Amino acid sequence: MHRYRSHTCGDIRESHVGETVRLSGWCHRIRDHGGLLFIDLRDHYGMTQCVVDPDSAAFKMAETVRSEWVVRFDGKVRKRPEGTENPELPTGMVEIFITDMEILGPAAELPMPVFGDQEYPEDVRLRYRFLDLRREKLHQNIMKRGAIIDSLRTRMKNQGFFEFQTPILTASSPEGARDFLVPSRLHPGKFYALPQAPQQFKQLTMIAGFDRYFQIAPCFRDEDARADRSPGEFYQLDIEMSFVTQEDVFQAIEPVLRGVFEEFANGRPVSKVFQRIPYAESMLKYGSDKPDLRNPIEIVDVSEEFLRDDVNFNAFKNVVKAGGVVRAIPAPGSATQPRSFFDKINDWARGEGAPGLGYIIFEEQDGKLVGKGPIAKFVPENVQEIIAKKAGLKAGDAVFFAADEKNKAVSLAGKARVRIGDDLGLGDKDQFILCWITDFPMYEWNEDEKRIDFSHNPFSMPNYDHDAFMALDPNDKDTILSINAFQYDIVCNGYELSSGAIRNHRPDIMHKAFEIAGYGSDVLEEKFGGMLKALSLGAPPHGGIAPGIDRIVMLLCDEQNLREVVLYPMNQRAEDLMMGAPSNVSPKQLRELSIRLNLPEK
Repeated sequence: MHRYRSHTCGDIRESHVGETVRLSGWCHRIRDHGGLLFIDLRDHYGMTQCVVDPDSAAFKMAETVRSEWVVRFDGKVRKRPEGTENPELPTGMVEIFITDMEILGPAAELPMPVFGDQEYPEDVRLRYRFLDLRREKLHQNIMKRGAIIDSLRTRMKNQGFFEFQTPILTASSPEGARDFLVPSRLHPGKFYALPQAPQQFKQLTMIAGFDRYFQIAPCFRDEDARADRSPGEFYQLDIEMSFVTQEDVFQAIEPVLRGVFEEFANGRPVSKVFQRIPYAESMLKYGSDKPDLRNPIEIVDVSEEFLRDDVNFNAFKNVVKAGGVVRAIPAPGSATQPRSFFDKINDWARGEGAPGLGYIIFEEQDGKLVGKGPIAKFVPENVQEIIAKKAGLKAGDAVFFAADEKNKAVSLAGKARVRIGDDLGLGDKDQFILCWITDFPMYEWNEDEKRIDFSHNPFSMPNYDHDAFMALDPNDKDTILSINAFQYDIVCNGYELSSGAIRNHRPDIMHKAFEIAGYGSDVLEEKFGGMLKALSLGAPPHGGIAPGIDRIVMLLCDEQNLREVVLYPMNQRAEDLMMGAPSNVSPKQLRELSIRLNLPEK
């Protein structure tokens, strides 16, 4: 028999009854039933109930074990007594009567128990992550993560993509988030950077003549943590394709993501078609470029209605006259809600920094739709009807209003849409709806500096006639701000999974794009000279995308925090409490790197 086990703790079935087996694992739960000792033995594969009584030679040793001790049990498989079976456990019809045992690894007093699902403070969970990972739910999340990555990899290969590996030590990038820098011992005073993404490398791979690239790529960004963003490092499914249009990218990626979601959704519906929503439409209808389409509420613009002469609500009218907007957020079926519902929404809005949200409640009187509420008396019935028709409202519905300068009103309306939808329980949350957000603006107006800036990714190809783009007057603000880019995001249930673009592979167009944003050719050459040179030596049209693996896994595991699907995450302050990173290094190490510390005063 094997030194440690003949079977795993998930193997034993009724077909093994009468056999002598050897199991090794962790003591998950120990129960003393008046001289009869029950020990649930757990390993990576499952759990088996083991039992020992005073007649067994192993009894005295078994009495000494405690939770999470690692032991070896030898024993005979027998059926559980009638009425004690556990049909929820694959091994629940049998048990092992222990005849011999060995203590392989005793455990000291545990800082946190493994048995049960009770919550523990983040610092305890992360400091003892190896214990946390023994807990069933987290253990299964990590295994599901591996299975999802395997599925992604297989699906990419089936789509004709080849897996490449790009460098981890590279050059610092002047764009994007802060780099993690690595000092060079051989080149004192110079630094490598960990890649924020393999962006330049994957484009260079296309220029090198390879056609379809993918990589399960580690990325490193020195940015603050959020529930849906890990501090320091994350993984993405990095993709690039040559000789493709935006439509080609969509057709290649949709089957991969749809297939993975369907495979791991546990029967929950997954959108068969990825709806395509232009950025401007998304910002209007949903107040966000990351819309959760499970929520059926669609925002509408009612600025013109509040400018009418017969509308006397000056608080909104003056906002519109000053260049702002009024956005209406429907609240279907909320007319039956108590007054406290509307008060809570207003209190919430004030907490978001707004003066509140005006609202109208619609009822039917004498066959007509009649509005009631704080601002209804300032809005004539005929205008109320127009608003109701625009917003798709009927008797029994209500509508809230966000009025402010455009960006603030859009943001507030988007947040209110989510809050109202959640409070009213609208939409089926038990599904996955994926969509494309397309046509991102190439440029935006920087009000503080009174100049044109890149809106998102400066290296995307403008969705504009190339000759007309080259002829643009950099002072033609209105035309420039109307230009969109071949740039797109994938969104699922309110989370951005991915950003991508058709790349600007033409050096002349890139020079022009940067000129419009106020950057001279010298700046472009200094910061991106290597890429420009490569593009000037025969670059194919190419594009790609990079779905975030951590977020995909988080959604498919029904988690709200990436910490629950990452093997060894850092805390919110980018510290690894288990390994003690970041840590001090010795003066000798600093001297080898030609580094002298100049620490801030405490």
